Amino acid sequence: MEIKVNFLDNLRLEAKFDDFTVVADQPIRYKGDGSAPGPFDYFLASSALCAAYFVKLYCQTRDIPTDNIRLSQNNIVDPENRYKQIFKIQVELPADISEKDRQGILRSIDRCTVKKVVQTGPDFVIEEVENLDANAQALLMLDPASDTSTYIAGKDLPLEQTIANMSAILAGLGMKIEIASWRNIVPNVWSLHIRDAQSPMCFTNGKGATKEGALASALGEFIERLNCNFFYNDQFWGEDIATAEFVHYPDERWFKPGRKDALPKEILDEYCREIYNPDGELCGSHLYDTNSGNIERGICSLPFVRQSDGEVVYFPSNLIENLYLSNGMSAGNTLAEAQVQCLSEIFERAVKREILEGELALPDVPQAVLAKYPAILAGIQGLEEQGFPVLVKDASLGGAFPVMCVTLMNPRTGGVFASFGAHPSFEVALERSLTELLQGRSFEGLNDLPQPTFESHAVTEPNNFVEHFIDSSGVVSWRFFSAKADFEFVEWDFSAEGEHANAEEAAALFGILQDMGKEVYMAVYEHLGATACRILVPDYSEIYPVDDLIWDNTNKALFFREDILNLHRLEDEQLHALVERLEESELDDYTDITTLIGIEFDDNTAWGQLTILELKLLIHLALQQFEPAKELVETFLQFNDNTVERGLFYQAVNVVLEVALDDELELADYEVNFRRMFGNPRMDAVLGSVDGSVRFYGLTPTSMKLEGLERHQRLVDSYKKLHAARAKVANLSR
Repeated sequence: MEIKVNFLDNLRLEAKFDDFTVVADQPIRYKGDGSAPGPFDYFLASSALCAAYFVKLYCQTRDIPTDNIRLSQNNIVDPENRYKQIFKIQVELPADISEKDRQGILRSIDRCTVKKVVQTGPDFVIEEVENLDANAQALLMLDPASDTSTYIAGKDLPLEQTIANMSAILAGLGMKIEIASWRNIVPNVWSLHIRDAQSPMCFTNGKGATKEGALASALGEFIERLNCNFFYNDQFWGEDIATAEFVHYPDERWFKPGRKDALPKEILDEYCREIYNPDGELCGSHLYDTNSGNIERGICSLPFVRQSDGEVVYFPSNLIENLYLSNGMSAGNTLAEAQVQCLSEIFERAVKREILEGELALPDVPQAVLAKYPAILAGIQGLEEQGFPVLVKDASLGGAFPVMCVTLMNPRTGGVFASFGAHPSFEVALERSLTELLQGRSFEGLNDLPQPTFESHAVTEPNNFVEHFIDSSGVVSWRFFSAKADFEFVEWDFSAEGEHANAEEAAALFGILQDMGKEVYMAVYEHLGATACRILVPDYSEIYPVDDLIWDNTNKALFFREDILNLHRLEDEQLHALVERLEESELDDYTDITTLIGIEFDDNTAWGQLTILELKLLIHLALQQFEPAKELVETFLQFNDNTVERGLFYQAVNVVLEVALDDELELADYEVNFRRMFGNPRMDAVLGSVDGSVRFYGLTPTSMKLEGLERHQRLVDSYKKLHAARAKVANLSR
């Protein structure tokens, strides 16, 4: 994690990381102001807090209350060497906790990350650099030996060369990639989390049978998502990008809607129109892109090549963003490598959906077949030794598709996790199923799995598949576990060998889709120095329902974004119009404003916690409309998951409105005790909100220029690096 330090007044220092700011000072006796803890005090506190976290985690997973558990830490300093210290952590436990859990709690503290890092002994590298934002790969500790060449199935270059090439591409873009965490909880299963140090919202997870395989996976996914703009989906990219020569890609085209808001004739083809607009309800205005919000330019559309005949078909960027998420995108050392990965994942998700929603029962993989893959079997046995039964299933639907499934059961909680993987090679698909299962997860994380159900509607409702797509945390049917399989086991093999293996495998996968009667559309991206592709298979690879283009389109942001960002500047008439639009939209009151308008607010601010309900409440207060404000305050307090501070503010608002709306009550009679209850600063804000002198309490002013929105600006700055690289390539090709 990158922590940037600023020098403040006197001896005060400010450390900034993610969305947090930590201020340190020195005691007055050391010439400081004593306004904050010192750096070493934070260090001491970190181990105590880390220990307490693991105690809390242990207790939460076993429904043990922590109200009467107390923990303390003392550091005992060696009189002859002050750098040699003993950290004594003591825990006071209630009498009703069993001996087994007492020992479990003590063992949980032993897993404290701070403790383990201190005991291992971190290495410090102290150096001068010309630019802190340079040296983009300085935080990648894993540095594969350059004199080794490790080949794995599916890669056209050795892992070492793959990692070096991808790292160089990211360095060239000026992106500083850091590894946030590694996981290796069972043999031969590695995963890691990497992110852009300057824009932590840009992150990926990698998985593999080795450290190098997992790192190559994470870097490849990072580059694929950069190429396909996935990190910036649904977000506003700022006015500079919105009015630039191009917004997404240099070869994009913009088309104006036709008469009566008809779809432009230049977009999509007849095949796609039948899928996306079966009832003629889809309008041109549904397809304005969220990222620029520049409706004057028309509909931003991206070229894809139809694989059946090589014709170019333009897909609105809005349509892709709304329906496909990250499905159908990949990067590789070669185009064929990327295509195989891309098509494999499309089959993985589509077959997974068919199995889960059809409540199909899959055949077990015979033990004799599993024995052919001892490294995979060792990982499975590692899970079972920890008390997690594992089922290994053939998900090929009778040998039709290159898909496998590994399902974990958790007897402690009754939860299950069905993990799928796909690749032309049986072994690779099986390995991917297992590594996907444990990607970024600890054993404790396996306690959060949902329980299976016989209720079919819970399995088939659309959001369940979205949950499965995001992290496989959706619900699974009990029918999936039937011993009576719907298919025979097939030890399938779609793989090829030799120099052109990936090209042959890609052709075979395209052939499966062709035999199914599916049209396939592909875009290839090479602007950033890596080969990536995006493949769309209409009516097969979508993640969200097609109806979302009409009923839940992300470009609803365009109806609200400018007014909400300019909230403090709106006249009363404009506020009336805004709150009416919010009401008429019938949007869920608990939708957060971040999601609604595509702006990444700091989670630790009132903006970051703001929902449509609270926004309407604040507008009614600003308009002195006390009755609707009172109704919304009551709803807020009943279903509040905001901060304690925000909750207390609205408790105070509620009682002040009670008085204001009651002709028999006088505020002067209660103000003294209101102030004693809620404090003067809070009551000043409440009374100001009610009398109109304070508007939109807690929301700092901003605008379409995004001033003060550092988190979102970091995201936009990240995108501008891609935009500049694409513009440079486009200019050179002219």
